[in-house]
Amino acid sequence: MTETGRRERKKAATRQALADAALRLFLERGYDAVGVREIAEAADVSVTTLFKHFPGGKEALVFDQGDDREAALVAAVRDRPAGQSIPQALRDLLRDERSRQVRGDPRFADFLRLIDTTPALREYARRMWLSHQDTLAAAIAADAGLPGGDPGCQALARFALDAVTLVHGRDDAETALDRIFALLDNGWTGITTEAESCQGT
Repeated sequence: MTETGRRERKKAATRQALADAALRLFLERGYDAVGVREIAEAADVSVTTLFKHFPGGKEALVFDQGDDREAALVAAVRDRPAGQSIPQALRDLLRDERSRQVRGDPRFADFLRLIDTTPALREYARRMWLSHQDTLAAAIAADAGLPGGDPGCQALARFALDAVTLVHGRDDAETALDRIFALLDNGWTGITTEAESCQGT
């Protein structure tokens, strides 16, 4: 392995150790009761190193996948199967991501509870998620052959991202996601026609 590869691997390991230590301490004692110095000590690094990896501070330690999630949103638009609409592709991505989180990490429910009960984290999570709007809108516009600032593309990006907030905490989150993205895919006329059809059966 090259020296550059070793450095990158070490940086990634340090970053992960900090994120893991922060989440463990936050879950044990509550977000407000834990300081950055304690997190650095738990990960066996200096406070300077912590801020080098997480310049956003404590909130950023909880949400460590911003770049990966943005890349996944763009890939869902760009690499979707032929014949699949953009809203359908985004819906599938969000449903799959949610399923993986629920199945893959036994602490996921505790993580959600931590965010729900900590106003600073709730607001940070929303800001961070919606920060992907411009990049997602640009990907949608490029796919559709429309100008980058097209308001329809911007609206679709915003509503698709907001869907996550709208279904959060619902017992029927997956069904709710389906309904929201059916609206984005078919428009209001399509969704009301579908509802009338269901009521008639």
